[in-house]
Amino acid sequence: MTRFLARRLLLALLVVFLVTVVTFVILHLLPGGPARGVLGVKATAEQIDAFNKSQGFDQSIPVQYWDYLIRLLHGDLGASYTLNTDVSTLLAERLPKTLVLTATSTILGIIVALPLGVWQATRRGRAFDVVSTGLAFVLYATPVFFLSLLLIILFAQVWPIFPAQAAQGDTLADLLSQPGSLVLPVIAGGAATAVAYSRYMRSSTVDNLAEDYVRTARAKGTPERTILWRHVWPNSLTSVVSLIGYSIPVVFGGSLVVESMFNYPGVGLLFWTAARNADFPVLLGVVLVIAVTTVLGSLLADVLQLLIDPRVRVPGAKS
Repeated sequence: MTRFLARRLLLALLVVFLVTVVTFVILHLLPGGPARGVLGVKATAEQIDAFNKSQGFDQSIPVQYWDYLIRLLHGDLGASYTLNTDVSTLLAERLPKTLVLTATSTILGIIVALPLGVWQATRRGRAFDVVSTGLAFVLYATPVFFLSLLLIILFAQVWPIFPAQAAQGDTLADLLSQPGSLVLPVIAGGAATAVAYSRYMRSSTVDNLAEDYVRTARAKGTPERTILWRHVWPNSLTSVVSLIGYSIPVVFGGSLVVESMFNYPGVGLLFWTAARNADFPVLLGVVLVIAVTTVLGSLLADVLQLLIDPRVRVPGAKS
């Protein structure tokens, strides 16, 4: 198991490194560069040259990346061009808020999805299964920004039940002091999770209901409820649990859109603001956080799969 985890950890570090390389190069090849975004369209050539020289942008991209990598290894993510604050400080302030939104949305989606998937499987082909499956496909195909817009129109304008904008504040306590303002962002973020996991759970439950151990239990006269919740439910759950790690970066990425739609003061809103202003240090910091989240999610999925099915640690073992 130690060797298995070591290989996955080395692969994760390699992925993060490659992401930083690609992102750094792409950002620095954009027309105009950060000088135009920071100084504005009326900046003179002399002002742009002075900015590029002060920030080291007059050097070659490999030299710039090497300097960035050295600072990164020392925990220095640089300072924002527009907010005059260290990027690490900005991320430390915003990341807990994004994690709260992401975790709440994911937990809510899973709580809804798992029993819903089982219910659909036990009523396969009936009206409830057909209708709920159709609605699930429609909801799954709906972009997050469009769903967020519909929620705002329906529940903040037509029926003004919840505010259209999330609570604002510098601390997490300020944000949680107005729980009503979090309802719409959580629903928008958790809807895709609920739909995706319900489909996985339905498929897994349908497969397990066709297994021999279910027919044997029924032949012995075991009650259907006992078969479902004591045998089918745990076996169906194992194949779904491993997907949690893989879905973490997807949910995290979706929260970036949700935050921009509801003006939620998290990492996503920070990213969009930095993108508009060509604030490269902030953009690189957020991308680094997303990359680390992605590899950690994949590593978590691998560990869960290892605990569920130890055969994955054996090369060439059949699944």
